[in-house]
Amino acid sequence: EHYPIKRPSLMDVIKLRMYEMKINQNKLSEMLNVSPSRVSDYLTGRSEPTLKIARDISKKLDIDANIVLGV
Repeated sequence: EHYPIKRPSLMDVIKLRMYEMKINQNKLSEMLNVSPSRVSDYLTGRSEPTLKIARDISKKLDIDANIVLGV
């Protein structure tokens, strides 16, 4: 049988890139100029990043903009 593969969520992609880059939430918060609690909110799905922060995530973590924007 074939099962469709779901697109990864933004949270999953960010966590993967953090692991690959060997950075923690505090370092990511410094890179994005947001508080560590805001990064925690993004990683748990409690809030969505603003367009400016989404652009920074895409550039600084080298994540495709379509994934960040959910396109």
